[in-house]
Amino acid sequence: MHELVQTVFTFLADLGYFGVALALMIEIIPSEIVLAYAGYLVSRGEISLIGAVIAGTIGGTIAQLFLYWMGYYGGRPFLDKYGKYLLIKKKHLDVAEQWFEKYGPGVIFTARFIPVVRHAISIPAGIAKMSWKKFTFYTTCAIIPWSIFFIYLGERLGSHWQEIDQIARPYLRPIMAAAVIAIVVYIGVQMYRRKRM
Repeated sequence: MHELVQTVFTFLADLGYFGVALALMIEIIPSEIVLAYAGYLVSRGEISLIGAVIAGTIGGTIAQLFLYWMGYYGGRPFLDKYGKYLLIKKKHLDVAEQWFEKYGPGVIFTARFIPVVRHAISIPAGIAKMSWKKFTFYTTCAIIPWSIFFIYLGERLGSHWQEIDQIARPYLRPIMAAAVIAIVVYIGVQMYRRKRM
């Protein structure tokens, strides 16, 4: 796996913005590592911060749209059969489906900041035939701050960008807590609206 990661990063260095977007689209390695490396490229002056964020947002959004369309056109049977080849675990898909059924379309934004369901949540959105425009809007709104966060940390770490997991962990806990609180608030608002109807 280490050799694969090194190959991808060499590829990134050669392709700049397109490499960042492409690495996020194919999702061979976690997005936070790709974005941290993009931040490292920013620190070296090879790409700009704004350009890196734009590339990260485009690549991350397209990656989620792939999963959305798989759910939309393939459905659960297709993913149960072929998901393992796409690194989609059945247990993660089960949790994501439960979240989507329980919390509705609004969870598309908040779930992006929570491990396990972060990527898988796109699939039940497709299966439920959620509007792709609304899906893209929620997804993009979540991916922008996610990209900024990890690119900024990668830039600050410079040549130590590989330590991103240890550095980011203390920051991610309050972000995840805020996401859970946002979900609770969203559910409360939805329940209040239903009672008034």
